[in-house]
Amino acid sequence: MPFGLLKYGLSKEYPAQHHFTPSSTELKKHYDVVIIGAGGHGAACAYYLSKYHGVTNIAVLDKGYLGGGNTARNTAVIRSNYLTEEGVSFYRDSVKLYQNLSNEFGYNIMMENRGQLTLAHSDAAVRSFRWRAEVNQHLGVRSELVDRQTIRELVPNLNMPEDGRYPIMAGLWHADGATARHDAVAWGYMKGACERGVELHQLTEVEDVLISNGKVTGVKTNRGTINCGSVVQAVAGTSSVVAKMAGIKLPVHSFPLQAMVTQPYKPLLTPHVSSPHVHVYVHQTSRGEFVIGGGSDPYPLYNTRSTLDMKESLAAAALELFPFLSQARLMRQWAGITDMTPDYSPIMGLSPVENYYLDAGWGTWGFKATPICGQTMAELVATGKPPELIKPFELERFYRHQQINEAGATAASH
Repeated sequence: MPFGLLKYGLSKEYPAQHHFTPSSTELKKHYDVVIIGAGGHGAACAYYLSKYHGVTNIAVLDKGYLGGGNTARNTAVIRSNYLTEEGVSFYRDSVKLYQNLSNEFGYNIMMENRGQLTLAHSDAAVRSFRWRAEVNQHLGVRSELVDRQTIRELVPNLNMPEDGRYPIMAGLWHADGATARHDAVAWGYMKGACERGVELHQLTEVEDVLISNGKVTGVKTNRGTINCGSVVQAVAGTSSVVAKMAGIKLPVHSFPLQAMVTQPYKPLLTPHVSSPHVHVYVHQTSRGEFVIGGGSDPYPLYNTRSTLDMKESLAAAALELFPFLSQARLMRQWAGITDMTPDYSPIMGLSPVENYYLDAGWGTWGFKATPICGQTMAELVATGKPPELIKPFELERFYRHQQINEAGATAASH
């Protein structure tokens, strides 16, 4: 490694290669597949289509830049301790794919297996956690109900008074919980896709979806019209807006979701700790910052502004768990836009428009689903048939009244 850096530094020519499509590249008149949205999901779908299905005539379009939407605005938590069998199975497979992504890319995504501890402050929460642990273990996910003594051993710095406002009664310990560098995930997928001939077009906004006889035929952009064989929509918080262009009404409402980070400290917190009861989660990054987040804003809004009232409520909740943070200085606060469905589960698969595929309704859980979503959506586009793993998440479930209720599996809306 030192010799490689020395050679790099002394080279007369810049030795690095461009990872992505040059910005000067013109749009072609026709693509086999157009993917709207260059976040993690769009990049992953393009990667798996090109690498495993041989589909390379793909354009990935984004009105902003690669990974600049919710991918850049989430807190990078990875977990699979959900409540329903459909949800647990889906996220379990995503965590498995995450484990090998750095090796597959040849690109470090900085994944850290840290575990996740969700706190129970009531008898009802303890019963719910016991249920979740049983479902998780049955499906091969490492989750268990732990007592106060185990919690003290896992998180020695956690405030656990027996006479507190919300005493900690137990916890759900999820050993598979992890974090990864969100930008690196999007870059790794898009780099691999572009190496195989996929085109990334940033600053390219889709203005309309072209449909003829119930079938998608192309998209109109601010840089011209593109004809295509199929379209994949993966635009997170603006899912309902883009779907409306195709004449599709989604059962989705979008809410801002805010988070913030403190100044760096020496490492002292390994697990990701969350409390649905006080609406907060906290973990420490590899750089030493404490990431603090919680529930979504209480009203729909297509805006990524941050607010003082959320900063105050997150700070107050975090201090209940970790009083030593009282002197910490906040460095940054930001928000993403979450596309929430009534049952807190995503919408994946076919749509009422032929060859128009939906990847929407992720709410606060999109990042952790990135690998498996890309893999299954690529299979759907390549074969035209929804894989069994995502079939329960199709849009039609709302018309059949077969929702997959994951509202009980939130960790402070995360």
